[in-house]
Amino acid sequence: MRIASLSEIKKELKQKTNQELIELILKLTKYKVDNKELLAYLLFESADENHFISKIESEIDLQFARVNIKSNYVINKNIRKIQRYIVKQIRFSKQKETEIALRIQFCKNLIDIQSKYNINNTRHQMLMRQIELIRKALAFIHEDLQFDYELELTELLEQVAH
Repeated sequence: MRIASLSEIKKELKQKTNQELIELILKLTKYKVDNKELLAYLLFESADENHFISKIESEIDLQFARVNIKSNYVINKNIRKIQRYIVKQIRFSKQKETEIALRIQFCKNLIDIQSKYNINNTRHQMLMRQIELIRKALAFIHEDLQFDYELELTELLEQVAH
């Protein structure tokens, strides 16, 4: 079965009535949780990105507080789960400022975990990868914001060094 191209889908959607479009969207949201989460973001959260960022940062803090500390393996597994959650939220927003803010929050919590428990190479590599991704995203934002985020990044790197 051949899948229709995006332009074909767009043409077909233009021919639908508002009621038919609503029904199609609702079917999509019932099909997969990610679709529902994306639609909820677009409808309710995208208008106030700062509120969205603070909400997700709170959720990140909460998830880190719940990390099971039974063993390094379990800690790392929990952290990867948080990382996947953050990546999903970044994909919803598609704004570099949001990406940087969420990754910095993740790094702060990861550094906190590193200081409480023994230093682990896997967690250190995760941290370095996040810092690298933050640096890449910094190139795409306004210079004033770049400066502010560079200061936060420098603070993070100082904490990693200690």
